[in-house]
Amino acid sequence: MTTIIKRTGARTKKDIPDNILMQLNAGEIECANVVEWSAVNRRYLLENVLKQHGRTNYLSPIWEYVDNLEKQTINTVGEAIGVGLLNQMKIHNDSDFLQILLTFQSDLVRSWGAFIVGKDTSLTLVQMLENIKPFATDKHFNVREEAWTAVRPAIIQNLNEGIVLLSKWAASENENIRRFASEVTRPRGVWCQHIEVLKQTPAIALPILEPLRSDVSKYVRDSVGNWLNDASKTQPAFVEALCNQWEKQSPTTETKYIVKKAMRTINKKSA
Repeated sequence: MTTIIKRTGARTKKDIPDNILMQLNAGEIECANVVEWSAVNRRYLLENVLKQHGRTNYLSPIWEYVDNLEKQTINTVGEAIGVGLLNQMKIHNDSDFLQILLTFQSDLVRSWGAFIVGKDTSLTLVQMLENIKPFATDKHFNVREEAWTAVRPAIIQNLNEGIVLLSKWAASENENIRRFASEVTRPRGVWCQHIEVLKQTPAIALPILEPLRSDVSKYVRDSVGNWLNDASKTQPAFVEALCNQWEKQSPTTETKYIVKKAMRTINKKSA
């Protein structure tokens, strides 16, 4: 079957062509947008993946685990599939399967691999961050989002070590790695657990933020601006002072862009 590329994607689920939905559920193509991502039948997709690679015995225990979730959403099901796959891989000593998932055509399948890494409590934080890199630099936006989501709990539990390690990521030549360092530590984040320490004392994350204050990548600048806007909701004085300092020390278009985004909540309240 011919792979379909460079699609814009349907605006609603009902508008997704049958042949596209069939290929999405078979894991043969990537999601073109969030609408397609939300329309994929995860159960059918997982069954197809496991059949293709001779691991159908994994299916029943994984779905038993998913079915026992207290709350089933697209996000919780995706995470639970990753946990279920991790459990089966450990039971069957199947370390090779992660590499299969990493190179799979479907972005959804690759994102399950990110959760396998993020939920593996046997890994040190150094090992986890090293193993998540291929997912953090994935070509698809969905996999990159799931990558930081998957390891965020471990970062929260080891925040000081995480900031030290991620400060090196902030100096990476790869914009996806730099963006990951910012996004995974956002005080509030999106659809994820807040980092209470950073909501109250955002200054401890300056080793990550400072190298990014005039980043050449809009992808990174958006994350940094959103990071500071998160912090402004609990520590507005800190954010305002930092933005004033950055504008003086780094009077670039890139820094001005970040400052404007960072100050939007503060400016809205003062308007």
